[in-house]
Amino acid sequence: MELTLLGTGAPAGLPRPHCPCAACATARGASARAATALLVDGVLLLDLTPGAPLAAARAGHSLAGVRQVLLTHPHDGPAVELPAGLPTAGRVADGRVLTLLGGHRVRAVAMDAPGTGYEVTASGGQRLLYLPPGGAPAGVTDNGGSAPAPVPAPYDMVAADVVGRPDAVARLRAAGAIGPTTDVLAVHLDHDVPPGAELDRRLAAAGARAVPDGTTLTVGAYHPVPEVPRRTLVTGGARSGKSWEAERRLAAFPEVLYVATGGGRDGDPEWDARVRLHRERRPSSWRTTESCDLVPLLARDGPPLLIDCLSLWLTDAMDRADAWSTDAAAWATGGQKALRERTAELARAVRETRRTVVAVTNEVGGGVVPATLSGRRFRDELGRLNAAVAAECEHVLLVVAGQALPLR
Repeated sequence: MELTLLGTGAPAGLPRPHCPCAACATARGASARAATALLVDGVLLLDLTPGAPLAAARAGHSLAGVRQVLLTHPHDGPAVELPAGLPTAGRVADGRVLTLLGGHRVRAVAMDAPGTGYEVTASGGQRLLYLPPGGAPAGVTDNGGSAPAPVPAPYDMVAADVVGRPDAVARLRAAGAIGPTTDVLAVHLDHDVPPGAELDRRLAAAGARAVPDGTTLTVGAYHPVPEVPRRTLVTGGARSGKSWEAERRLAAFPEVLYVATGGGRDGDPEWDARVRLHRERRPSSWRTTESCDLVPLLARDGPPLLIDCLSLWLTDAMDRADAWSTDAAAWATGGQKALRERTAELARAVRETRRTVVAVTNEVGGGVVPATLSGRRFRDELGRLNAAVAAECEHVLLVVAGQALPLR
């Protein structure tokens, strides 16, 4: 099955008309994207967008052989003129199956938002799932609340709104519809993610990729699936967006275990508000545990871990080692050794773990030298801890002003 992406952008395209944002200002040339439309084997057009015939011609194809035009979502704005010779565009009722003359079998998939998804099966058995913008398959859960809809096998290719609905990818993974070899394409790309290397980096973390408009792919043919980094350290200053970046890296995966190392603080409403904000923005399928005992969690098999954060883990470790003492002799002969051993044990656990891990930490030491001995000691030990853990991670990110800078 041959698939040509006539466009890969959001319904309004990228850049959006008259939008002054930075992403739209830089989406020029090869970074510009027309509204998403898919041409399957030259006979099936999924979504009719302005300029589709020209887009097909630029890609070396013609729409003259199209026998079916299916829409996935309500098209706002002025009506799109139907090019001469194309059949009338329409949407199919959920669950209905169409069999085209070329042997393609198309099944309409119900969505949890306005729109319709389409499962396309070629005569050779290759399977494509195409989802509308902002949509995820209805009836497929990622939290075990009800049995996911059964699928005969993972799709060969899934084209979906990976950026806008990462939970759709998580649901499909939980149901077995996305497997290790499924080619996940990000379409309906809007201005909420910068183009270029930043977009590629975010998609790779979800096991997905984006391609330029006009790209032709063979569904079912081998293509290297983006390698999801197994161990990632995200560091940054206060309110830099590091926790949000860490959560975003696992949003497309089901059953994440969120490890909160801070615990609760009685009588501290501001801390309670912070914790509540973090909980509310996590996917409902994620589980949470409050613990600083990270080594056993890293040693066990299981779903991905999101550890937030190592600086609070260090506070607990320093409490246990009595590292706040101003007695320099006691620190040098006892507490320092105990703390360094505990830090080394954690670094070894990160090295040996078979789980996917994203850990958050704080970047300190770039400002004023703390006035107290305990403050300087914490700063120094956190720097050592960050370096030890970073050395065991495939990816290390520094988040500054909400922008993630890859260090490794």
